[in-house]
Amino acid sequence: MSCFSCFLSVRRKDASKVEIDATSSESERKKGKNVNSRKSNTAAASFGFRELAEATRGFKEVNLIGEGGFGRVYKGRLSTGEVVAIKQLSHDGNQGFQEFVTEVLMLSLLHHSNLVKLLGYCTDGDQRLLVYEYMPMGSLEYHLFDPNEGKEPLSWSVRMKIAVGAARGLEYLHCKADPPVIYRDLKSANILLDNDFNPKLSDFGLAKLGPVGDNTHVSTRVMGTYGYCAPEYAMSGKLTLKSDIYSFGVVLLELITGRRAIDGSRRPGEQNLISWSRPYFSDKRKFTQMADPLLQGNYPLRCLHQAIAVTAMCLQEQPKVRPLVGDIVVALEYLASQSSTPDVYRHGMRSPSHH
Repeated sequence: MSCFSCFLSVRRKDASKVEIDATSSESERKKGKNVNSRKSNTAAASFGFRELAEATRGFKEVNLIGEGGFGRVYKGRLSTGEVVAIKQLSHDGNQGFQEFVTEVLMLSLLHHSNLVKLLGYCTDGDQRLLVYEYMPMGSLEYHLFDPNEGKEPLSWSVRMKIAVGAARGLEYLHCKADPPVIYRDLKSANILLDNDFNPKLSDFGLAKLGPVGDNTHVSTRVMGTYGYCAPEYAMSGKLTLKSDIYSFGVVLLELITGRRAIDGSRRPGEQNLISWSRPYFSDKRKFTQMADPLLQGNYPLRCLHQAIAVTAMCLQEQPKVRPLVGDIVVALEYLASQSSTPDVYRHGMRSPSHH
């Protein structure tokens, strides 16, 4: 993508000196940068703080829909009537500002149906806010791990649909962007869902440009979420595209098992999902013991075996033997097609919910 030349020139500057405002964006457009690589209607807009405060009714708690390490996310309604998600970054330290800059730049340049859309930002005074499309079904984390009465657990076919969409988003970052982008924070909390459970990757504040030329990795400070980081990255800070593949494997394992990557409420030996699962990978007879009990056996047995095999490949200790994301997409697309057609399930029953 030719628009990445502009991105590179900005990222080489000291992040603490980068200013993002409507006038600078307009001057870039007048110079002809990004004109051919992006339609004008995809450009992030500049919002005033008062407008976003009104959209969220003064950032009331009742509108709070999420909270992360660098800010809170509120549901809001713009003066146009459009419902949006508004992230208000905290004022603690410079790291939050660096994430803000990275996120604006990344999502202004990267556009795909499986990436969340950045609609705009606010830089009034010391305020730093981001405005996204609103994802009504929330996060994958919520649907997997916060069951409540009246909420149906995710079916096997929906889980495979989510896995395919997330893989396609990752494929776009790794294969279509030039240079490639390492997501670096792939986890179930960052996979958001629309009304039809189509997934979109969100939160690009930790994303990094991947290695180019003869370089094999990017050396960087270890960031991300414990339980999802690839072991070689956690130990050495050497970041590669295969680091994302490992994180994707953890998400696949969560989809299959219904277990969190790290769960302190479980008994010793089961708190770390990877450690708990490894003995099962080598014995196909135990694969059904890995399946989420909430599925109640409603999955094609062959698809379960193949999904676990793909997951085990993603979670290889050695990054070189992990599969490429393109191969993962092909495998999961096949599994999704098998999961959404009539099939004989584990107990020899047919499940109409998968038709």
